Amino acid sequence: MRRGPGRYILDGHNPVEEPDLMTWGLWMEHADRRVAHTVQLELSVSTVFLGLDHQYGDGPPLLFETMAFFNGQSEDQDRYSTWEEAEKGHAEMVRRVLSKRYVGVK
Repeated sequence: MRRGPGRYILDGHNPVEEPDLMTWGLWMEHADRRVAHTVQLELSVSTVFLGLDHQYGDGPPLLFETMAFFNGQSEDQDRYSTWEEAEKGHAEMVRRVLSKRYVGVK
């Protein structure tokens, strides 16, 4: 169950809840929210800070998202609570999708 407004900004790499809608909106408009971006062969993987809690149930806020596209088509997606989890998840997504599409790639 969500306790606050579910809006977050980053203080460095640390998510901080932002109760003021205008402050949050201005931050989102101008912030660099990219955690990582990889383009390799036909694969594109992007990991970003979402700024909104995507946890729809119990558990920590899900504030980061990795999306993978292969030849422009959506391939896979994962969400995370911390910047560090998002960095690790990004690398794992690249490895997972490449190994699925290109046998023997590690």
